[in-house]
Amino acid sequence: MNEIWQIGDIKVTRVVEMEVVGGSRFILPDATRDACLPYSWMQPHFMDDSGNLVMSIHALVIEVGERRIIVDTCIGNDKERSIPNWSNLQTNFLKDMENIGYPVESIDTVLCTHLHVDHVGWNTRLVNGEWVPTFENARYLIGEDEWTYWDTNEDPTSYGNVMDDSVRPVIEAGLVDLVSTSETIAPGIRLESTPGHTPGHVSVLLESRGEEAVITGDCIHHPCQITRTDWCSSADYDKDQGRVTREKFLERLVETNVLVIGTHFATPTAGHIRHYPEGGYWLDVS
Repeated sequence: MNEIWQIGDIKVTRVVEMEVVGGSRFILPDATRDACLPYSWMQPHFMDDSGNLVMSIHALVIEVGERRIIVDTCIGNDKERSIPNWSNLQTNFLKDMENIGYPVESIDTVLCTHLHVDHVGWNTRLVNGEWVPTFENARYLIGEDEWTYWDTNEDPTSYGNVMDDSVRPVIEAGLVDLVSTSETIAPGIRLESTPGHTPGHVSVLLESRGEEAVITGDCIHHPCQITRTDWCSSADYDKDQGRVTREKFLERLVETNVLVIGTHFATPTAGHIRHYPEGGYWLDVS
């Protein structure tokens, strides 16, 4: 299930925590089976024959030169969450990373596109009853605007004590750098502000040797939102802003060679934005 893309000198590897069919209505309430079925371009990769959406929770490891950067760290093990299928997980995520050449000690940077529950979980792991940084050799990059908001506005009844078990421990360990929404992370790797889903949400732009890619974060949760930009996530902080961001994002990328790598897109996860004959856009993964 792991995939690899090469953008010039930049290598991107997907590490999957889980990929599931159905169960997405809580996050995309407009994307009912009947509403999705007319968009047959999503089959077979992103929707099954009945109209159930397929979604993935995965991390993306960026390798360039000596740098090893992990973008978003999924849900994590041992964490109590209000979503039953996400609570007290026992996955082999870290072992899977090690098996493809990325043991935790090799990671020098952890980049969070935003601070939602399914993007920060492996920031920490449970050791002797305490949450400790998983990637102890890494600097954790968190948007300053994002942290400022969630530090005082988290509602633990929504998903659980995400800040306490997955964010504050790495801050208290002195491993966090608060960054701007346009920060350059490494040569050819920089952030782009894509607000709406959260106040400080960012996507990640990659450019090397004339080739380009973008890691979406959650400005687009599922490829259905590429055609239906009006289908907003129930977790969006500002749905109107999220739609505007999504439409500007797609308008800029349509009919270009920029590879779009979805943070929650199921296998094959990446493709190119093309005009949809009936209006709007679609994701070409051919």
